[in-house]
Amino acid sequence: MAMSSGAVVGGQRRWRPALVPAARAMASWFGHVEPAAKDPILGVTEAFLADPSPDKVNVGVGAYRDDNGRPVVLECVREAERRVAGNANMEYLPMGGSVKMIEESLKLSYGEDSEFIRDKRIAAVQALSGTGACRLFADFQKRFLPDSQIYIPTPTWANHHNIWRDARVPQRTFSYYHPESRGLDFAGLMDDVKNAPDGSFFLLHACAHNPTGVDPSEEQWREISFQFKAKKHFPFFDMAYQGFASGDPERDAKAIRIFLEDGHQIGCAQSYAKNMGLYGQRAGCLSILCDDEMQAVAVKSQLQQIARPMYSNPPLHGALIVSTILSDPELKNLWLKEVKGMADRIIGMRKALKENLERLGSPLSWEHITNQIGMFCYSGMTPEQVDRLTSEFHIYMTRNGRISMAGVTTGNVAYLANAIHEVTKPN
Repeated sequence: MAMSSGAVVGGQRRWRPALVPAARAMASWFGHVEPAAKDPILGVTEAFLADPSPDKVNVGVGAYRDDNGRPVVLECVREAERRVAGNANMEYLPMGGSVKMIEESLKLSYGEDSEFIRDKRIAAVQALSGTGACRLFADFQKRFLPDSQIYIPTPTWANHHNIWRDARVPQRTFSYYHPESRGLDFAGLMDDVKNAPDGSFFLLHACAHNPTGVDPSEEQWREISFQFKAKKHFPFFDMAYQGFASGDPERDAKAIRIFLEDGHQIGCAQSYAKNMGLYGQRAGCLSILCDDEMQAVAVKSQLQQIARPMYSNPPLHGALIVSTILSDPELKNLWLKEVKGMADRIIGMRKALKENLERLGSPLSWEHITNQIGMFCYSGMTPEQVDRLTSEFHIYMTRNGRISMAGVTTGNVAYLANAIHEVTKPN
């Protein structure tokens, strides 16, 4: 370190560091920071927007679009916004969030007449959508079970790995997708559940698995639950698509209900991004089923303490919209109708894409398009085939072949099918 001679104080010369030029000091602090890798999904959207072709199609976006390719604001959301517009209270929510929103969220996930709600056995807090709920749980897991790890399905939503990594929770993976059948690798999944150390944490997609669209059947969920019970595993459900998958929120919560019936303690991350179109409001809920009310109080207090240095309090507006819709019978019925309409459009586009491919005489099986469920279709196309779709047909998607069915419309489905047929033709 450069030194300069200082003043003489009390007969002794004191040395102090020489002043470093401000520009050099500032440059040195962060000069080692490299640009982060681009998010693959956001990169797809950027490339799509930059393409001047009138034929371009974006089936990479993870947000719902109507049959004209436009974003949608649900009528129930518009009406809820009208009702809460006069809310004069813009004070902070409690650290745990809106009590009313949490109550309605628990009814949606655990059931209207849930004994666990009645017995106050659920520790629950409002979270920053599903991502925030997962992160809160990951930090809770690390803080109170520091030697634990999390088993994550292969594949999964890429951000799951980021969340538990940044919470410093060691990760393992378990088998889920079977590439040859484009379906569930149930045998591999069950083997991995059996071979995991007793008392392991597992991340499960409650419905509409992202990115594959492959869900276990009800019978398979029951077998998974049975094996979890035998191994004393903890199931943590990420439920980002309740209602959006099948059009029926009760049906989409079936996996959770099965585990509850079998006596599991569970964790659950809920999001209202997809099923209410509240992408930008970041409205979600984290819940953990506990032994009793006393334990639930303790767990909730710790979740709030974790949230405090992160963001202090969750946002108000989205919570008001969600609680207004779910607590009003008229608005809730309108939401159920609208969410079914969104799900039905996605299901219809799956059928149309499959039929168009078959009509073109494709020798490949496309049954998986309609067997899968939810926003995404894991097409089975290779990265090279996806690259051809982009370069030759101006069709944009992630290189793993995941098609966002929300981007498929009656106006582009034939064009999309033809392009897929061309790039997947056997040589």
